[in-house]
Amino acid sequence: MSSSMAAVVSSLRALPLPVLVPLVASALAFVVTVLRRVLRRQRPVYLLNYSCHLPDAERQCNLEVCEYFGLRSGRYTDETADFMRLIFRKSGLGQETFAPPFIFSGKFEKTQAFAIQEAEEGLFTVVSQLLAKSDVHPRDVSVLVVACSMFSPKPSLASMIVRRFKMKDDVKSYSLAGMGCSAGTVGIDMAARALRVQRRPGYALVVVTENTSLNWYFGNNKHMLVTNCIFRVGSAAALITDVPARRADAKYELLRTLRTHHGADDAAYNAAVQMEDEDGMVGVALTKDLVRVAGAGLRQHIATLAPYVLPVSELLRYVYRVAWAYSGGNPKAAAALVPDFQRAFEHMCIHSGGKAVIDTVAKLMGFGPSVVEPARATLHRFGNTSSSLVFYELAYFEAKRRVRAGDRLWMLAFGTGFKACSNVWRALRDAAPDADNPWNGCAHRYPAALPVPTPRRANYQPQQQHEQQPPPPPQQQQQQ
Repeated sequence: MSSSMAAVVSSLRALPLPVLVPLVASALAFVVTVLRRVLRRQRPVYLLNYSCHLPDAERQCNLEVCEYFGLRSGRYTDETADFMRLIFRKSGLGQETFAPPFIFSGKFEKTQAFAIQEAEEGLFTVVSQLLAKSDVHPRDVSVLVVACSMFSPKPSLASMIVRRFKMKDDVKSYSLAGMGCSAGTVGIDMAARALRVQRRPGYALVVVTENTSLNWYFGNNKHMLVTNCIFRVGSAAALITDVPARRADAKYELLRTLRTHHGADDAAYNAAVQMEDEDGMVGVALTKDLVRVAGAGLRQHIATLAPYVLPVSELLRYVYRVAWAYSGGNPKAAAALVPDFQRAFEHMCIHSGGKAVIDTVAKLMGFGPSVVEPARATLHRFGNTSSSLVFYELAYFEAKRRVRAGDRLWMLAFGTGFKACSNVWRALRDAAPDADNPWNGCAHRYPAALPVPTPRRANYQPQQQHEQQPPPPPQQQQQQ
């Protein structure tokens, strides 16, 4: 025993018993707490890579294509056509989004065959690209999560992928349906949990898509026509792993996930519902309560998330502002206050399900145009691709070369039910666009090509002029 240790022991022996007992008990409690945290510490989960589907140019769907399809189908009244034309112009979608195969078939009928074709084109493409560039064999995948809200064939979409890529027999496969636009972030959360309960580290493949072939609405209910105007084709695949040796190859580390469900409230539950109209036509009705519900759900969600992600200084600042508002006799102003989440994250992939949703999130959170730029750009270039939206936004950040090692990134998505889900990531290295990045060749046009927020009486001519302007010269592209 060293002299210093002997001195400590002798000092402890000199202490009276009433002082020594609590001191030893506190020390033992501290050691037990540390040991429990070390033993229960979860294995880190990394985003090895991801891919987003970019359909062929022949599938591009502009306003002219939509008008032609509606006219030739003979299913819509003139009033309905005018309504869809107005919604399209106000939606924030550009002229280069992509539509499902049946739109261009000339048959104007929804069939199972077209839905299968749409699913296979998106899912098989992104999975092939992802596995190839990640250097992972399909039989190395131990967990498979496939999400599609509106299309659930038999055999399942997960079974289609297992069959196509000849995955191993004991792969744990899950097919998620009815989760809405939140399925991408929910799928990441589910896959990470599945990996952590396995004995051995492995790989989890998360594949998300939406299918509009069987869900195109041919009726005249205005609440159900909106989906025709904003939903478009898109798919994404993400490969996450808890294999320690792959940390050097990974792009991001998953820090936290959070899911909140607000379906106990009737208005939230009925904000977006698949139903039949008065003529028996099936579609998804987006009610006027959707935007309000999204705002209320977001408030509850960030109230739960804030203590885990915000720095202590911002939490104290927020508490001070709320207390000051209450002391001034203004409870409404206090309730409207939210913390500054820009102090917690360098990048935010905000759910871009529609222009009104983006505007609501920006207003509630106090985000400026630069924060919601990726959401508006994704909506304009690809439309509402549902659960894959957040991955297209992540690809936008990488195409712009904005992600640096150590940056924190927030994925936030909403879904039917009504639910909200967050994924919090930390960049492990500077990110550059991959060869299959869907923004390659068009990122330089943004945010210049984005339409301005639409007033009640909108003049759409400036938007058309923006969309028709040629790409900037090379020097300007380099500056962007």
